[in-house]
Amino acid sequence: MAIGWGIIGIGRHTDAKIVPAMKSAADTAVIAAFSRDRERAEAFARRHGIPAAYDSLPDLLADRRIEAVYISSPNFLHAAHTKLAAGAGKHVLVEKPMALNVNEAREMVNVCRQNGVTLGVGFQLRHHPGHRKARELIRAGILGRTTLVQGQFFYPDPRGMAELPRRPDLSAWWESPEMIGGSYSIMGMGVHIVDLLQFLLDDPIVEVAALTNGQRASRPLDDIAAILLRFQNGALGTACCGRRVPDSENDAMLYGTDGRIALRDTVREAFGGRLEVASSTVNLEEPYERNLLTLYRRQVEAFNAAVRKEEEFDASGEDGVRIVQVTSAIIAAASTGRSVQVEPVDG
Repeated sequence: MAIGWGIIGIGRHTDAKIVPAMKSAADTAVIAAFSRDRERAEAFARRHGIPAAYDSLPDLLADRRIEAVYISSPNFLHAAHTKLAAGAGKHVLVEKPMALNVNEAREMVNVCRQNGVTLGVGFQLRHHPGHRKARELIRAGILGRTTLVQGQFFYPDPRGMAELPRRPDLSAWWESPEMIGGSYSIMGMGVHIVDLLQFLLDDPIVEVAALTNGQRASRPLDDIAAILLRFQNGALGTACCGRRVPDSENDAMLYGTDGRIALRDTVREAFGGRLEVASSTVNLEEPYERNLLTLYRRQVEAFNAAVRKEEEFDASGEDGVRIVQVTSAIIAAASTGRSVQVEPVDG
């Protein structure tokens, strides 16, 4: 039997990407969708051929056909929804950012452990084969000592080319610092590039500094950010993100004493781009055909495999806690104009 999934949060991201990817994924059956608006839940279910629609979250979680839930509700609800799902014995794959703060994120990890369910975070860039191959090559030492890493994730949007208009009521939470988590661009896009760079190096970030066009009383939310990173083993990094670059090349570059790795246009929501390696021991170029849903399909299939094998998902709750800690430090750095140390998180 395929693993049965329930969908909590039926916004544009879930509608256009997550559920279509799940419908094409192996070992996956989308059983039900939840919205507080019954008509909206039923319309979503009809559109995607989903058997059940609920306007009660306890009712969805009581559905015995559902083994796992995908949580794509507003950021400020991730922790509450995760704890409810874990308490009902459901495995949880939660969208980024995992939570608004480290305390919430740690509670999510603990509740899932106590209830014996798998917790994963939606960092789909970890499932790009170019990123995974780059990580293996770095681990094998082909760069020598890594010295500098750079990445950017801009998501061109006409709303970002001028002052942002107000969002429709259902997504107005994006305009609330308390509901989104203190930053627009960092929580929307920066989390991905920060997680990717840390994933590629397999090395924790220990210090950050940042400049944004927000994080001040007159403009609490940013839509562009430039971030500096220091990694534990000595490498330095930059991460840039936001909406105000209309024609962005979303690349990652990694330099070491013995060569470089370029991930050309692989840092985006859609699968595609190419891997380039030039070092003293390895030289290669590997292209990937662009496809909107591939990364999300691979992510769901990897989560299913972790559940089946009773193994930790490779974007685990602990990984999510670490990124919440780093992004919180970045927002604090942007707010104060000072660099911020990132201390280890106790398990």
